[in-house]
Amino acid sequence: MESAFENLNWLAIVVAGVSAFAVGSLWYSALMFQKPWMKANNFTDESTKGGNMAKIFGLAFLLMLVAAFSLAMYLGPDAGGSFGATAGFMAGAFWVMAFMGVTYLFERKPLALWLVNGGYSVVALTLMGLIIGAWQ
Repeated sequence: MESAFENLNWLAIVVAGVSAFAVGSLWYSALMFQKPWMKANNFTDESTKGGNMAKIFGLAFLLMLVAAFSLAMYLGPDAGGSFGATAGFMAGAFWVMAFMGVTYLFERKPLALWLVNGGYSVVALTLMGLIIGAWQ
C-alpha cells in the first residue's frame, strides 16, 4: 500500500514555505504595507518592539512549512505549475479570505486589515502552489 507521503517533494515544500516567509517579510515591510497594517492594528513603532520576536518569527516560519505541506497534500504529485498556482490562488482568495472576512466582521476589524492580511495569503499561497506544482 502506497503512503500519501511517498509522493511528496519535501524540498519543494521547504522552498515553498521559505518563499511564503520571504513574501511576508517584504509584504509587511516599509516598502509595501507596513504603514496601513500598523494603522489598521492601532500599532505604533514602540508597541511593536515588545514580544519575543524569535518565538514569533520561528513559529511563523513553522506555520508556513505546515501550510506548504498541506497544500502539497491537496495538490498531489501530478499538479503542474499552472494548476498549483491556480489552486493556491483559489485557496487564498476563497478559503482563507472568506474565513478571515467572517472573523474580521465579528471582531469589527477594519477592511484595510482584511485586505492587507488576506492579500498576503493570496500571494503567498499562489507562489507556494506554483513552486510545489511545478517542482515534480
